[in-house]
Amino acid sequence: MTTALTETLQPETPEAADEVKHVNHLDGIFSPKSIAVLGVTPTPNTVPYDIFYNILSSGFRGTVYPVAPGKRSICAVRAYRYVLDIEDDIDQAVIVFPADVVDRALEQCGKKGIKSAIVISAGFREVGPKGVKREQRLKDICKEYGISMIGPNCLGVLNTDPNVLLNASFARKMPSAGRIAFLSQSGALCTAVLDYARAKRIGFSKFVSFGNKAGATEIELFDYLHNDDQTDIILLYLEELRNGRGLIEAARRITRGDNPKPILAIKSGRTAQGADAAASHTGSLAGEDAVCDAVFQEAGIIRVGSIEELFNTAILYTYQPMPAGDRLGIVTNAGGPGVMATDAAIYAGLSVPRLTDATINRLKGPLPAAANMKNPVDVIGDARVDRYTAALEAVLEDSNIDQALVILTPQSMTDIDAIAKGMCDIHEKAKKPVSCSFMGAADVKSGIDLLQKSRIPHYVLPEWACEAMSNIQQIRRWREQPDAELQPLPVDRRAVEAVIDQAPAGYLDENDALTVLDAYGLPVPPYKLCTTPDEAVEFAEQIGYPVVLRVVSPQIIHKSEAKGVTLNLIDADAVRGAFNRMQRHIAEVLPEAEIHGMLVRGMIPDGYEVILGAKRDPIFGPTLMFGLGGIYVSLFKDVTFGLAPVDQATAARMVHQVKACQLLKGARGGVRADIESIQECLVRVGQLISDFDRIIELDVNPLIAGSAEVGNAVADVRIRLSD
Repeated sequence: MTTALTETLQPETPEAADEVKHVNHLDGIFSPKSIAVLGVTPTPNTVPYDIFYNILSSGFRGTVYPVAPGKRSICAVRAYRYVLDIEDDIDQAVIVFPADVVDRALEQCGKKGIKSAIVISAGFREVGPKGVKREQRLKDICKEYGISMIGPNCLGVLNTDPNVLLNASFARKMPSAGRIAFLSQSGALCTAVLDYARAKRIGFSKFVSFGNKAGATEIELFDYLHNDDQTDIILLYLEELRNGRGLIEAARRITRGDNPKPILAIKSGRTAQGADAAASHTGSLAGEDAVCDAVFQEAGIIRVGSIEELFNTAILYTYQPMPAGDRLGIVTNAGGPGVMATDAAIYAGLSVPRLTDATINRLKGPLPAAANMKNPVDVIGDARVDRYTAALEAVLEDSNIDQALVILTPQSMTDIDAIAKGMCDIHEKAKKPVSCSFMGAADVKSGIDLLQKSRIPHYVLPEWACEAMSNIQQIRRWREQPDAELQPLPVDRRAVEAVIDQAPAGYLDENDALTVLDAYGLPVPPYKLCTTPDEAVEFAEQIGYPVVLRVVSPQIIHKSEAKGVTLNLIDADAVRGAFNRMQRHIAEVLPEAEIHGMLVRGMIPDGYEVILGAKRDPIFGPTLMFGLGGIYVSLFKDVTFGLAPVDQATAARMVHQVKACQLLKGARGGVRADIESIQECLVRVGQLISDFDRIIELDVNPLIAGSAEVGNAVADVRIRLSD
């Protein structure tokens, strides 16, 4: 499959500039002029039959050819024994043959010159080694013939463009047109989503089940939808990430820039049990969930926890203007839900500000004395449409408010439909986002229908509205965030190469590891690897007492457990005694250990213990970790992650995101750590693991973080190399 996703045709003359169009290798998937369905059967309510029938009945603007060996016709359309028997050119093949013959069908498509294929059939990678081999054969055929493929093991593709009207799937019904594109790795989930969206009157521009991703991946689909004029927002359900780095780079292009489009994603496998379930379902491998959270955030992908949250956010984005800020005005006819909504808004990171005096005075006219004129505005239980509309208009015109939420609980006197129509009238003129929560079910159903017809986002609970608004704020802040440029810091790369190039796989000894950190500008205190007690004493007196002795041996990773560390040595006798004692002890308990010597280093002043970690993740490549260090890293797991290399802004976010940052800031009268220097250390560690592919794991644990006057110091380090 070609890696050039999109190329632009150049007009021959300036006058032709208006006709320039993007040509994408997925155009044949989404906008074919002719389709051959391979493997059709005449039996209704089976996948092969239903897919062919759906293409016919959805209003598809092109021509459809059934390939059904042994059959004269399907649905009164002449059938062909082989796709090669079709006289006309074919843009797209939809293959529903059993898995063991799909490769032969696909190869015939290649010989026919068909450049796009959707393989619905299951029985590939998700079923084990035999299926993996089958799937690889499909990939080889696509590469040989230049075929763009969706699948296998998928529901299919839908395009609601009135010029196409494609339902190449076994979904029950064609969705209505909308501005939302939905991509899913799970075909079965797609059918449920379509049914859910139909009930909520939510439309789609494109709808894709991409299954095993043997052909087009979510990355290529992202790029296609970025240039799709009918798509405003992209929704994604994903069970596995194979090319995490590529996904993040694509997402950054799409979510920012001149034509930004938000990406909302559900990434399943948050728990160990969920990850196992995903693997058994599609043969997927789950990455580390905490890393996934962090790198999604760095790419502007909004990760959500449920289908409800996914669409709650999507309709707010597509139906309403982008709010200027996070200030929410609430109008309610019940005090309890108003308070609950206020709590939910604050918890979600929104603000519920005081209304201006002018607005409060304005509300005193239409509202009774018992009403609450502050935010949230309580028009009280007997409110009818006149109070609601007066309150909402006043709140929307308040300079302290960026968006409004209208809550209704059905009382006996509540004119629900009239209030809904009043909200619709205001919504047509409003320049600020308006959302509603008509709480209940049967009594408020007709009012909800009116709201949904007018594209006013409706939420069963006010808390759901606040959750969606919070996600929209993430989108707004991401777009306002300036693009950062990575500025490599000065380092001694050759010194690191000299160490790494000659080192075997496994952990570097501490002397070499400190040399690597020192070359990359980490705060390494003076040290020396000494092979005799006298040499150790000489260096200790050179740097001054007290000092530390640490055994250096490739077989001893955890020095404290092997009694390979001695602290606070205050004179020459103490150094000699510790040197000899440690050598004897290790020779007794670990006779196989090869001792290179003792590392002598000055005692580090007290400070906060933090960890700087780096790992070459199989999904995302080099990643960074920061958190509370020492024994606390495994105890509290108060850590954050980032994608290496990082700029100063990302390093700052990582440091400030951990709860322990309050300690570093000097909470309760404590000493403030040199946080800016910690951030620079993170940048340098990220640069180090990005520069050297052999580094697969690096832990500076702990880094002793002192005040600006004292500074930071590396207390311990482990660096593991690949072959």
